[in-house]
Amino acid sequence: VREAQMEVAIDGERVALLKVDRWMSEADPEGLTVSTAPIYVRAGPRRVAGVAVETRDISLAARVLAAFDLAPAIPTKPGLKSADLADGKPRLLNVFASWCVPCVSEAAVLSELRRRGATIDAIAVRDTPEAIAAFLARYGDPYQRLGADPRSNTQISLGSSGVPETFVIDGRGTIRYQYVGPLTEANIPGVLKQLAALK
Repeated sequence: VREAQMEVAIDGERVALLKVDRWMSEADPEGLTVSTAPIYVRAGPRRVAGVAVETRDISLAARVLAAFDLAPAIPTKPGLKSADLADGKPRLLNVFASWCVPCVSEAAVLSELRRRGATIDAIAVRDTPEAIAAFLARYGDPYQRLGADPRSNTQISLGSSGVPETFVIDGRGTIRYQYVGPLTEANIPGVLKQLAALK
């Protein structure tokens, strides 16, 4: 993925938006390269699983999802296509990866959202079926559908530049909100309220 952006913490004090020249994952071991100068730096991170990150709730102008059709990320779960997100039912779309450290902490939050009635679909970015299955077995599986995005093409079309990110989708396949960074327990009431308002 070239010319993407990634948010990171600096010294546990601020979060910077950096330009990403190449992505990193176990499936793509060439590594991650970022520009030395941040695009912007802002205050207010929190620590998740020992990594300083921040979750932003971005209220978006209604943006219809670009068409996509992703193969199943693991054999035991159906894949994901854009039409699945326009079935009349509001839902969450989570973008994650098994190699993503903040995704570990977010897993319990997603499981609680699922327990409280949220429908959650997901896209696994630059990952392998074996690693994804092991991640879900260890940390829980809140997903109804799970598509594989091996080259991040769909992730980029969503306007996502890192993992994890979560989108609130209305029943017509339109993005209403975007959460950049891992969801935390503090986000649960707001996410549920957003979903309820879209019914």
